[in-house]
Amino acid sequence: MKALHLFTAVLALSMSAVALAHDPSEKVTVLQDQMLKNAPGKKAMMIEVDYKPGQSSIAHKHDGTAMAYVLEGEVISQVKGEQPITYKKGQFWYEPAGSEHLVSKNASKSKPAKLLVFMVLAPDEQVLIPLKN
Repeated sequence: MKALHLFTAVLALSMSAVALAHDPSEKVTVLQDQMLKNAPGKKAMMIEVDYKPGQSSIAHKHDGTAMAYVLEGEVISQVKGEQPITYKKGQFWYEPAGSEHLVSKNASKSKPAKLLVFMVLAPDEQVLIPLKN
């Protein structure tokens, strides 16, 4: 019976390690969240998005306006109605408020990628709204 409990514990730990190693979500870090004095009712957010190799975001939209800048690696981005574009380190793009962001992913299966995203939105607006299939 002890062997069965030990086996179950080892299996659970192994599965947890595999789940952590294959985390499907990008890492999002809010660097700054500040109300704008010259634009009453709006705030600016600066967000860092880290993608592991091969990682992607879910299809989504933003209530606010977004501007993205590639800090590291290459990122494939596609907004509804447009073709996917691969952006390299130092390149950037703009997404008007409400744009449906169908693809946002690391272009590499072996190297990480990192974005700096600057957004302008109202305090009650959502940064990311998942799209329904």
